[in-house]
Amino acid sequence: MKLKTNKNVATIFNNYPEHIKNEMAALRALIIETANETKSIDVLEETLKWGEPSYITKHGSTLRIDWKPKTPNQYAMYFQCTSRLVSTFKSIFKNYFEFEGTRAIIFQLNDEIPKEPLKLCIKTALTYHKVKHLPTLGI
Repeated sequence: MKLKTNKNVATIFNNYPEHIKNEMAALRALIIETANETKSIDVLEETLKWGEPSYITKHGSTLRIDWKPKTPNQYAMYFQCTSRLVSTFKSIFKNYFEFEGTRAIIFQLNDEIPKEPLKLCIKTALTYHKVKHLPTLGI
């Protein structure tokens, strides 16, 4: 898999407050790791959408991650709110994650993130247009 990175993404990661930098870097690494492990993904584009680190593939739905000053002890992974992604994740992973409406998985600063369930969510988002016709998006 080829990673195409917009140089401005590093600025966003460098400007996160110290208390959240490791968490944001861990989400980024998990996204890249998942894309690498997904055979149907040839290119992962890392760019900025709405000033947030965003990840795009040929057959996927845009995936974003960010931390907001107004909620200093949490950070999130955002999905296209008009997709079936979060509603499906809620039905399958309700005991693993906290959700915000139809758009995000929310993490608290001291959360132990269940990596394998999160990787399934990431993979599903990055391959969404190939799995959106399946009842549980292939999960």
